[in-house]
This record gives sequence, C-alpha cells and structure tokens, in this order.
Amino acid sequence: MPLGLTLSKGLEDLLGHAADSAQISSLLSYLELLTKWNSSYNLTAIRDPQEMITRHLLDSLSVLPWMGEGELLDAGTGAGLPGLPLAIMRPQMTVTLLDSTGKKIRFLRHVKRQLALKNIYPVQARLESWQPESAPASIISRAFSSLADFCSASRHLLQHETRLLAMKGKYPKSELEDLPAWVKVDSVEKLSVPGLQEERHLVIMSVRI
Repeated sequence: MPLGLTLSKGLEDLLGHAADSAQISSLLSYLELLTKWNSSYNLTAIRDPQEMITRHLLDSLSVLPWMGEGELLDAGTGAGLPGLPLAIMRPQMTVTLLDSTGKKIRFLRHVKRQLALKNIYPVQARLESWQPESAPASIISRAFSSLADFCSASRHLLQHETRLLAMKGKYPKSELEDLPAWVKVDSVEKLSVPGLQEERHLVIMSVRI
C-alpha cells in the first residue's frame, strides 16, 4: 500500500474524519527526512517506512484526544517523537523538543527549516537540568525507562496544574506502584493505534496537592 494511503487511512481511524491534506503532506515529508537521515545518524531502529507510519507517526498521534491547551514539552524526544507529529496536527500548540544528543537536535532543526514549522523548538539539554523561562503546561515522554524516573527528572518544572503524560506499552502495574507519594495518577488510558496489535497505554499524572 502507498505510504500516503496507509497514513491517510490510519489518521481517519484515529480522528474519526479525513485528515487535512497539508498535514498529511507534512507528516510524509518528515518521514522522508527521517528515512534519509537515519542511514547515517541512526535515529531509529525501525527502517521500513510502512512500519514507521504505524510505530512512529500513528503511535505518536494516538494520544491526540488527551492533548490539552498550552505549551507541550516532549522530554527525550529522540527523532521528534511524539512531539513533532503532534505539532504538525496541532499547529496552534507550541512544542519544545528536548533531547541531550546533539545529532538528534541537528536533525530536528533541519526538519523545522524544511517543513517551515513555526511551533516547534528543538533544544539540546537534559530534562533534569533544563531551566526554561516558563514552565510547560504538559510534559510528555515516549522513551523514559520508568514512570518514577520521568516524574523525578521533571519535578523542578512541575506546578499544580502541570500534567505529566507517559506513553507506555503494556499496563505498567509495577511502575505505578513504585511512584513517589507526591505523584497523583489521574488516569491510565488504553490507546488504540491503527495497524498495531500490541498494547499501548497513556499514564496521565500530576502533582498531588
């Protein structure tokens, strides 16, 4: 199946309606750049573009219904996932793409220029030491090793209204039990990714008052 058709059908399943053609074009352009740079920068272990659509683009966008208002920080963004696809689909949302690896930030800056994305800001820094001018409304991660580590590394950025969004595979029962007392689990949402049969969950957390 052509890449554009796979993406269009997947987005329609996620959104419940046909996606904007300009957004589809931007997502495919990002995928093309990711495939091109991956050969020398080793940005992702997935090499097949069809699989990238499912496991990277649609997986990232499966959290769209839980995206709130305000600035989003993608912590440990790597190749820009999930923050970059979310920024394409939500052009009114400001997204900071944070990663400590220079080559990944260079790639994301190139994507920003090539796709003329005005709402993404690639930043090279470690989450636990990053000091922004203002705290983000939400912090999302797709790659942290554990929920406790994610919360601890984010703690200096958290205000009472800040949401922590952790993307996980199987229901993370033991990780939830290991969370520190100051973390409140607001909900654990089961995600549905078109074309993917594996389990996916989104853990939504905040600071306990």
